[in-house]
Formats: sequence, C-alpha cells, structure tokens
Amino acid sequence: MSIRDVYIVDAVRTPIGKFGGALSSVRPDDLAAHVVRALVDRTPGLDPARIDDVYFGDANGAGEDNRDVARMAVLLAGLPVTVPGVTVNRLCGSGLEAVVQAARAIALGDASVVLAGGVESMSRAPWVLQKPERAFPAGHQQLYSTTLGWRMTNPRMPAEWTVSLGEGAELVADKHAITRDQQDAFALASHRKAAEAWAKGLYDGEVVPYGGVDLVRDECIRDSTSMEALAKLKPSFRPDGGTVTAGNASPLNDGAAALLLVDEEGLRACGREPLARIRTSAVTGIEPQLFGLGPVEAVQRALSRAGRTFADLTTFELNEAFAAQALGCLAEWPDLDPEVVNPRGGAIAIGHPLGASGARLAGSVAHQLAAAGSGTGLAALCIGVGQGIAVVLER
Repeated sequence: MSIRDVYIVDAVRTPIGKFGGALSSVRPDDLAAHVVRALVDRTPGLDPARIDDVYFGDANGAGEDNRDVARMAVLLAGLPVTVPGVTVNRLCGSGLEAVVQAARAIALGDASVVLAGGVESMSRAPWVLQKPERAFPAGHQQLYSTTLGWRMTNPRMPAEWTVSLGEGAELVADKHAITRDQQDAFALASHRKAAEAWAKGLYDGEVVPYGGVDLVRDECIRDSTSMEALAKLKPSFRPDGGTVTAGNASPLNDGAAALLLVDEEGLRACGREPLARIRTSAVTGIEPQLFGLGPVEAVQRALSRAGRTFADLTTFELNEAFAAQALGCLAEWPDLDPEVVNPRGGAIAIGHPLGASGARLAGSVAHQLAAAGSGTGLAALCIGVGQGIAVVLER
C-alpha cells in the first residue's frame, strides 16, 4: 500500500476573543460551524458532499461543546447530513491532533477530502457538579470550573504531577534559570510582532470574523504595552520570588480554526493550488509537572522523520502557553535560529483557546509557507499533563 501525499488547500480561523470578551456570547459549536462554513464557501469548486470526515479538537467538552462538537459543526454549518464528524482531545494539542488524524486518514487512503480544526470557548466553559455516591446528600456540594487545569483529581496521582499549570511554568524557569526580565521581554516581543503582522495585513487572508460580533482582530494584543508596564504585574503563582505573571503567560480565550486537507484527487476536485503539504508528525510524553518542555522531543522526532534539521526551517510556530515554557524549549534547541519562531506573534499576544490553538498554528505555518513560495515549517505545542506534539509542513 502506497502512502498518499496530504495537502493543505486552505486554512481559516476566527479572531481570538478574550475571556468574557467579544466572542463570549457565541456558543462553541457555532464558532466551529463558522470556520467549517467559511472553508467550504472559500472553495466553491468543492462539492460539500465529497467531504469524507471532519475532525475537530476540543479540550473541555463539558458544556455546549458536548456530544461531539465536530458533528454539531457539520450540521450547524449546513453541510450534507452524510458528512460525519469526530471530536478528539489531546488537551492543548487537540487542534493539531485533529490535523494529524485527518492527515493520517488521507495518507492511508481512507479519505480524500477532510476538514480538520479545533474550537474552544473558555468563557462559556461551565461549572460541573459531581454526581453524589448516594442519593440526597445532606451536606454542601462542590462545583468545579472546567475552564482550565486540574479538577476532580484522582487522589492516586502524585502531588508533584498535579501542580498548577503556572507552577509548572515556574519549574521550567527554575530548571533553565529563566529570569522575569527574560520572560517579560519575550512577551513584549510577542505583542509587537502580532500588532505589526496585523498592521501589515498578514492575517487578512486567514482570519474570518464572526458575523454580528464586533471583532475583526485578535482581542488580547496590547499594542502599547512596555517592559515597564509588564514589570508592575505581580507574580500569579508564587507570591514570593515568582516570575510568571498574567503579562508573560497566554490569556484565557475563545476561538476556532479549521483546515481543508486533501489528496491528489481531492486537490483536483477543489481546483486550487495548495498552501503546503503535511510531511511528518510526532507526539511524546514527559513528567506532567514539566509539561512546558513537552515539545522538545516531539519537535526533534518530527524533524528527524522528515529528514530535516532546524537549519531547514523557514518558519516555526511554537505555542506560547507561558514565556517561561517557550524559552525553556528554545534553550534545549541551541541550533534553532530564534528569528524564525513566531514571526507574526504568538499565543501570549494572540491568545490560546485550548482546542483551537494547534489548528491555528498549523494554518499559520501553511499560510506563511505559501507567502514565502517554498520552505519547511513546523508547528508545535506543549500539552498539560505532560505531552508534546509537532507537525512538519513543506512547500
């Protein structure tokens, strides 16, 4: 059996909304349906009935994104009811996992045309109540927020594994002696690059605003921030001596992203030139508390499988869950040119809607490779509970 080439024909995303911001009034299944519909509308030569499957990443799934949000997106987008959909969960890597699984189906010949993406509304993530072991408990019951992080944790888990995500970032900062100033400088650069990319129109062909919502640009970009402003923020997780703050960490966000993946036959059906081709991928595991370093090995494996090195990279979209986490990864890649990393800004400025971020990164790499005309690109994310995921794209 021959392995088929997998092409990215198009990639779109919503502007990323802030927690409680412009997109907080929009259900996650509607956000997902919006990017699905946008992809189909941007490829008029493609009969929607030819779509073999829809893969969507979603990290929480506890609220309006329940019962397979990918299938809900298909139906709400007005696609034929014959188009199936499946939702995948690899926490922060869910959107990229959806791309990987979709690409694998095409490569193996199980599909020809597939949509892959991700969605998250952290604003609308509900509180959940555990079902009591016995009916009619007399005492008070606890509600758990499903927005982010550990909840209803298994007591068999070692305490060092279940520290908060922010404390995990502090541990990475400790491991690599990353200072507060270094983290703030990294965050400032993220905002400046993102603001500049928007000002130059570099996101115009990628972002599809949600109708009826007054949001055309990523909502968390702070054009006027400075080292002085960032320095005034208090540590969020270690009051005494901590380095991780709200200013050098990604915010809580809402948004969706999607890509159109095809084989050669699907490419002819679309009648469009592809943005890029998916080459290889890798996922790896690490100690849960050091989740921020999860991409280190995943990136190296993905590059090795592609027969590429850091020197071959045209662009590298590395998710910025925390500045400390991103800097920790960069410290373990001494051969990587930092200038190719997140040239249009990263998640500290743009935002990190958990299930959507991986699809956003893959789509951004594809658009950047298309703009360059040729090259090799990489998308990678750290993942809570200690994993990393990476995908190599080429044009």
